[in-house]
Amino acid sequence: MKRSLLVALQVLVAVVVLLFWWVLTNTSLIGDVARMRFFFSTPADVFWQVVAWFRTGEIWYHLWVTLLEAALAFVIGTVAALVLGFWMARRPGLAAVFDPYIKAANALPRVVLAPIFTLWFGLGIWSKVALGFTLVFFIVFFNVYQGVKEVNRTVLENARMLGMSERQLLRHVYLPSALSWVFSSLHISIGFAVVGAVVGEYLGASAGLGYLIAQAEGMFDIAGVFAGMFVLSAFVLLIDWGVTLAERRLLVWRPDSAQDH
Repeated sequence: MKRSLLVALQVLVAVVVLLFWWVLTNTSLIGDVARMRFFFSTPADVFWQVVAWFRTGEIWYHLWVTLLEAALAFVIGTVAALVLGFWMARRPGLAAVFDPYIKAANALPRVVLAPIFTLWFGLGIWSKVALGFTLVFFIVFFNVYQGVKEVNRTVLENARMLGMSERQLLRHVYLPSALSWVFSSLHISIGFAVVGAVVGEYLGASAGLGYLIAQAEGMFDIAGVFAGMFVLSAFVLLIDWGVTLAERRLLVWRPDSAQDH
């Protein structure tokens, strides 16, 4: 599909959704207008709320707090998952021993962990980072583990026959094989890092997008709630775009079709 056509279709989807939202909250075709506005606000109210936040500069501090929490969770979770994933994939016996414990830890509901992290780390950023870490780590870990396990055996044996050391194998064989899996997981884990930060802020914080959304919800300010969600979505899309650029630079050896999402 041509890039221009893809962008046009993506814009069309957004226009259709906004049009439906406008019809829902400005006409009586679906239900009572006042009732619909109470539950869904209106596109115009949400837009002007976002404009007001940026005009006064109020949103920047909250964006920075959420970005810092999400970035720390993303970086720490990704690095830990890369190291542990590579290590365990190269040691099948060790992986077999810890496999049930890793799966059990992954099955724990993160929302239940949020109050525990708040108790351990307080209401500061580290309780949010800890929650985001638990969301990011397992996504990246399982992808890295599988990526290393999926190394082409013929390539691996040929590299060993050529006398490559373990360090060279890691750099030239295992790492390139796992990179595709890693970047696939990063696109997902970025959103989860932000979700962890925002959920933590929602449950208890004094700043951040989650705090803004919780404050708006407490005042029954539906426009503020939707505005916070729209800013959050745009925020995640921008970060994901940055990861896509990095992916294209690091995975230049792949065919173009393999890089299309």
